[in-house]
Amino acid sequence: MERSAGKELALAPLQDWGEETEDGAVYSVSLRRQRSQRWSPGEGPGGSQTPNPAADTFLHYRTSKVRALRAARLERLVRELVSGDREQDPGFVPAFLATHRAFVPTARVLSYLLPPPPPLPPPPRVESKTTEGQDLNFNKNLRAVVSVLGSWLRDHPQDFCDPPAHPDLGSVRIFLGWAAPGGAEAQEAEKLLEDFLKEPEGEQEEEELLVAWAGPPRAAQSPRPDSPEGCVEEDEGPRREGPELLDFCVDAVAEQLTLMDVELFSRVRPCECLGSVWSQRDRPGASGVAPTVRATVAQFNSVTGCVLGSVLGAPGLTAPQRAQRIEKWIRIAQCCRELRNFSSLRAILSALQSNPIYRLKRSWGAVSREPLSTFRKLSQIFSDENNHLSSREILSQEEATEGPQDEDNPPGSLPSKRSPGPVPYLGTFLTDLVMLDTALPDMLEGDLINFEKRRKEWEILAHIQQLQRRCRSYNLSSHPHILAALRAQRQLSEEQSYRVSRVIEPPAASCPSSPRIRRHISLTKRLSAKLSREKTSSPGSSPGDCSSPTSSLSPGSPPSSPRTKDPPFGSPPASPGPQGPSTKLPLGPDLPPSSPRVPLPGPQTSEARVIRVSIDNDHGNLYRSILLTSQDKTPSVVQRALLKHSVSQPWARGYQLFQVLPGDRELLIPDNANVFYAMSPAAPGDFVLRQKEGTQHTPSVSMN
Repeated sequence: MERSAGKELALAPLQDWGEETEDGAVYSVSLRRQRSQRWSPGEGPGGSQTPNPAADTFLHYRTSKVRALRAARLERLVRELVSGDREQDPGFVPAFLATHRAFVPTARVLSYLLPPPPPLPPPPRVESKTTEGQDLNFNKNLRAVVSVLGSWLRDHPQDFCDPPAHPDLGSVRIFLGWAAPGGAEAQEAEKLLEDFLKEPEGEQEEEELLVAWAGPPRAAQSPRPDSPEGCVEEDEGPRREGPELLDFCVDAVAEQLTLMDVELFSRVRPCECLGSVWSQRDRPGASGVAPTVRATVAQFNSVTGCVLGSVLGAPGLTAPQRAQRIEKWIRIAQCCRELRNFSSLRAILSALQSNPIYRLKRSWGAVSREPLSTFRKLSQIFSDENNHLSSREILSQEEATEGPQDEDNPPGSLPSKRSPGPVPYLGTFLTDLVMLDTALPDMLEGDLINFEKRRKEWEILAHIQQLQRRCRSYNLSSHPHILAALRAQRQLSEEQSYRVSRVIEPPAASCPSSPRIRRHISLTKRLSAKLSREKTSSPGSSPGDCSSPTSSLSPGSPPSSPRTKDPPFGSPPASPGPQGPSTKLPLGPDLPPSSPRVPLPGPQTSEARVIRVSIDNDHGNLYRSILLTSQDKTPSVVQRALLKHSVSQPWARGYQLFQVLPGDRELLIPDNANVFYAMSPAAPGDFVLRQKEGTQHTPSVSMN
């Protein structure tokens, strides 16, 4: 009797088996189960007939062992590039090439990868001691090295950019000159050198394009000293003539925003998204780190600034007039959703959910029911429940389909026309990569490079590259007038936007703890704040309401659930949570505590959280993220923090650990305390290390 198809699928095609150690390298071993055909009598692989499945009484499987390199020293990893089995481990080479800059410079990889040139042939009368087998092995290795270099040059050309001489590219050119003269790889290296020599002109053109796309935004206006609090004056000079941004139709504005996002996202270099790279953006002198990602951040902030400026920029508007502007931005957000542009969609929603706009009850009360319903549905896309599961599912769904969608979709999944894309919200990927870099160690026992971490990072980078390829099929026209209106849109600073909001609708006098302007809090601090927030506030509380004194600016307060009932008509909609005075992209270098919160990738538990630790010295406010568990005592936390800051370990006992509390206060963690339980759970997880009195050691922090 034959087994049913369901029985076949019940057998896992790949089963984890364990680990193996060979030559100092650690391999993960799995068993791959493949179905093998049973041939009828007289048939065989060499014959012309095909197998007859009906003749099979049982299903036959062939099991083979599959090994994947998990950890090794650098020399072994480079050797795997050349001698590894591409069929067994097809992801090793692309993962190594995409992530190697996180743990080793390009020049050092080339020093192990490029073999020396062969010796000159001996004179005719001198006998050669080389054998034919040695020559074949040498040629085989040469072909493998040439193949790796070809992939490297095509997929990651910026790894070889080191002006003015570009020595790494020079070494590659010399090798290809004798190993593969005239080949496609040698031609690619020559073309790349020509492009690098023209780089100054190209960089200037690219910088002009990025400025044209993402800014610079119009400078924030300064408050007049003799004006009421929050009122701003116009810039000196003639006012810009021409239509304002909201004078254009919503379709045209959404298409222009999508065109700008597509251009910037297509230029993002995936290697700049690595957590070890992006987390260095706040270091002194690191203003040039990840320029393509920063351009995307600037574009996001520009869009949120346009929404804030257009809604709040005219304090004299009546509530119905301001409601009309809110409704138009909701329609623009809906058009972005139909264009599958999740970047500008998130930016517009973040601005509308920001506290300066979200607290305007009279304005929201004048918004029609239909736009409010659309706003709620769109806001559910970026709900932070279950690690933003809704937005991840919708993005995967958009990648898998090109046609109209069914009605039984996750919340916020609107029907869309056949269109390319989608354009993702980059912050989700950056958060996942930052948290991978924080949670997984770079090195394992025995000074082995943890390549399993690099494989996980490569999975995310490969997803970004796939989305970039899909974005190339957009066919949108540029609208210079809309671009000019975007750049001319009045911008308010974080403080001014909140002050203007208070002028438009003053806070209730009976509410003793109305939101106050808070200092910026960076990405990882908000991540820690998310993990530590307490589930005590009422789900139906609205911002600015006296019944919810902490409102939306408290890092420990959860946003209102998107699954709650619709609020009464005339009140602000229940969205994934109002934002703080600023609406900067939740992946930028300076972020408010109440921007859209970004969670840890994967499941979260109450037994661990991410904290940030800095050292009180003259090297700047440099934070390093570490994973804190419920078992960690103060000495181990101090030691791991010093290791992250490249400070010698023997001095760990010379430091004290303080938790930074709101209001410029600090909490001293005792020397032998359990940090997880000794810290304040309601405060953000920021700590500082200070030398104990009498300690003379001056730590030398590595700035590499």
